[in-house]
Amino acid sequence: MQDENSRDGIQNAGGTAFLITGLPAAGKTTLGAALAAELASRFGRQVTLLDGDEVRKLLSSELGFSREHRRLNVLRHGYIAAEIARHGGIAICSLIAPYQADRTEMRHMVARYGSFVEIYLSTPLTECERRDPKGLYARARAGQLPHMTGIDDPYEPPPQPELELNGVRLTVAESVEKVIAFLQKTAPVRTARGA
Repeated sequence: MQDENSRDGIQNAGGTAFLITGLPAAGKTTLGAALAAELASRFGRQVTLLDGDEVRKLLSSELGFSREHRRLNVLRHGYIAAEIARHGGIAICSLIAPYQADRTEMRHMVARYGSFVEIYLSTPLTECERRDPKGLYARARAGQLPHMTGIDDPYEPPPQPELELNGVRLTVAESVEKVIAFLQKTAPVRTARGA
């Protein structure tokens, strides 16, 4: 139920964490940055963007890519996002997060304090390999990079994300508009105006 003080379908209370998940090179970072800018512009909110590569470099540099290390990395994102939500903020996590169990645990961490919105960027593997901005898929195919998600490590697609967006059929702008339409319908993000 919407708060009686809501404006334009956006609640005036509670924090929100977004998880943008998908294969490497699916477009998660690009979508996350565009969504952050739109939320700031449209709702007057400051947004914390937690990029998977940056957080791994700064907070998880000691971790490898084993199943357990991937879990720890996702849970570190979850902890930060939950703290941001606890204080009424907005966090956008652009993160592969390949395992459903870890994403579910992240959801539970955030849900104690605010809303959790899972966005599955379902860009096909063939398109991700075509883009391959870091050359990771090429290295994995050549046997030079073990534990590559989508090649020799699995990616478990979310069975029931709040949104599924195809990174080939939709432009970044169209994807952002779909997220905004979802928010206006379900109202998990508060506006700074009138808060």
